[in-house]
Amino acid sequence: MFSRLKKEIKVVFERDPAAKSVLEVIFCYPGFHAIINHRIAHFFYRKKCFFLSRLISHISRFCTGIEIHPGAKIGEGFFIDHGSGVVIGETAEVGDNVTIYQGVTLGGTGKEKGKRHPTVGNNVTISAGAKVLGSFTVGDNVKIGGGSVVLRSVPSNCTVVGVPGRIVVRDGLKVENGKVQVDLEHHMLPDPIADTLAAMEAKIQELEKRLEVHERGVAV
Repeated sequence: MFSRLKKEIKVVFERDPAAKSVLEVIFCYPGFHAIINHRIAHFFYRKKCFFLSRLISHISRFCTGIEIHPGAKIGEGFFIDHGSGVVIGETAEVGDNVTIYQGVTLGGTGKEKGKRHPTVGNNVTISAGAKVLGSFTVGDNVKIGGGSVVLRSVPSNCTVVGVPGRIVVRDGLKVENGKVQVDLEHHMLPDPIADTLAAMEAKIQELEKRLEVHERGVAV
């Protein structure tokens, strides 16, 4: 148990530069509380103690604002930053070294039975407000931009932004000293919509200038 606590605390210090002390993490980090409570609830869920596991999950949701179904499978090195409004469904599977921010949903798209939530690979960052909905796979080393809505599979080593989510970077993996680094620069993402609007604005300005020249010629 103490080994597990040490690992979870270490993850917080690795991902959050605001963490000042172990006591602060233990008593003041809802993401830390949520994952510890989930580990306990998931243990009872695997033992088929469904009511007890849901009760632990429900109390944790009330205290942290983070809802993780006890049936969800979550790997090592999982980190929730801030965390308010995070929802992770029953059949979701999350790999190792995954970071998610507030308002993220790993949800389903209907009332179907069986596997209905996403499977998230290793070294994935899901930015604030993103929704990953459906039974599909998000590959390793993927970054999902804030507010994106992902509705289909994402290959490994990609960056996804927009509604619906579109792949804007592939194989843009950050590597330092020969090792894969957990990339938390979730604000530094391309914005294809903004780029398109900027191109349209430039074209409109060009057309306005041409129209002005034409009107001057007619007036003369």
